[in-house]
Amino acid sequence: MDQKTWTIDDHLEGKPDTSVALYHEFIRLVEACGPFTYAVSKGMITVKGTRRGFAGAKPVARGLRGYFDIQRTISDDARITSVSPYTKRLYVHAFRISDVAELDEQFAGWLREAYEVGQGGHLRASREGRPRHEM
Repeated sequence: MDQKTWTIDDHLEGKPDTSVALYHEFIRLVEACGPFTYAVSKGMITVKGTRRGFAGAKPVARGLRGYFDIQRTISDDARITSVSPYTKRLYVHAFRISDVAELDEQFAGWLREAYEVGQGGHLRASREGRPRHEM
């Protein structure tokens, strides 16, 4: 049985222009954090740091949905649709974006936190006895 290799273009194909634009803005915010790689699957376009995946996104009919992993919980923002513990130190935050204005500086800050997780920052902090980052 042939298994399809998913690409970013597969995820963008047939999606509304506004959803594709939101995806590209999301990636622009990730690029501002530093170098990363992609891991593309049927369900998501994941972005990875040197240690692990730290965020992902997928254009959908009504915008962009995705996730990011950080060391704290965010519970008071309408963009965050759920928060789940992933490990003792990490929480997966699912998000839904429908307007480019929602990809603001606060969201960019969450991605910077997630990028540090992708680089292994959550591991260094625990080894060095430093407190977790809080905003």
